[in-house]
Amino acid sequence: MRENVFISESSSETRELGIVLGRNLVAGDVLALCGNLGTGKTVLTKGIAEGLGIKDTDHIVVSPSFTLINEYYGTLPLYHFDLYRLNGSSDLMELGIDEYIFGKGVTVIEWAERCIDILPPNTMKILLNVTGENQRKFTIEKASEQIIDKLKLNRKEQVV
Repeated sequence: MRENVFISESSSETRELGIVLGRNLVAGDVLALCGNLGTGKTVLTKGIAEGLGIKDTDHIVVSPSFTLINEYYGTLPLYHFDLYRLNGSSDLMELGIDEYIFGKGVTVIEWAERCIDILPPNTMKILLNVTGENQRKFTIEKASEQIIDKLKLNRKEQVV
């Protein structure tokens, strides 16, 4: 499987990557964000929210570490999960995640490696890594060619 790698040199570039993603997502899309603390998962999600037409993302889009899920409304609903405090997939199934991932919005899951086994096969997986003080590497799997093309047009980075 071909991997698409994008490099961000700042949080504003990470956010821009999210904006482009958000503008090209459709109802039912599920994004699994996997990476350690400080890799940019929430910054990317703020960009996705902005791309979905959600207003004031700096103030309203926060990592739902304690609430587990936040819902935001723009051109499509955004269901934002943070699984940092969950033990595994069974906890998530009890919360009714299937109602969200098979719903009418876009689902973004931070710490998705904790439930990857229950996500739909077409889930877009984004691996986030710190590669420098402000630099982040995003490896995107299972994105449509249309989304990758849009990201390439809006990014200076080389895609491998």
